[in-house]
Amino acid sequence: MNPPIICPNCGDFAVPYPLSTNDNCGNSRYKVYCNNGSLEFMSATGNYYKILKVDPCNNKLVLQPPLILKQTCYSSDVVDGGLVLQEDLPFNISTHNTVMLLNCSESILLSPLNCSSNSICRVFEEQVEEGKGCFGKLCCHYLKDSAMNSHKIRVRVGGCTAYTSLVDWKADSPLESWNYGIELQWLPPY
Repeated sequence: MNPPIICPNCGDFAVPYPLSTNDNCGNSRYKVYCNNGSLEFMSATGNYYKILKVDPCNNKLVLQPPLILKQTCYSSDVVDGGLVLQEDLPFNISTHNTVMLLNCSESILLSPLNCSSNSICRVFEEQVEEGKGCFGKLCCHYLKDSAMNSHKIRVRVGGCTAYTSLVDWKADSPLESWNYGIELQWLPPY
């Protein structure tokens, strides 16, 4: 059996096996993209998300959350329903993500999410969003858990129109220590 072929670096990023940037290296089920020296992940809806970090030892990578469009409270991927992963590929959204949903409709209050005045989205809004589009709107947060759909973070007009995510967030951690990102994990090839 031949050893796996590791893909060339993408800019300053090493592309560890099984990730694949082309048909000649890696494992084709673990497709990522090298666009102008930036390593990116493509969602099921065709949106590209910049990869901030790859942890091959733990089969994880971290995506940059989508931009929240200026003077609005809409994520750049809201027209596609947020982050949607292909369910037949070996990637899923890990349980290390604390997701903040922003600009939500009142119907969100029927959910088990934390939409109270002590939700971390209030800290985000006060420190990061003041004077921007999401300030003062209904927001909630939740820890992504294994009982939830692990292939999407859903936003939509008529629901919540924007989101961001923190990796390994701990209660009462200061804003400066927040690690913005969406952690994906992959199943190792068999």
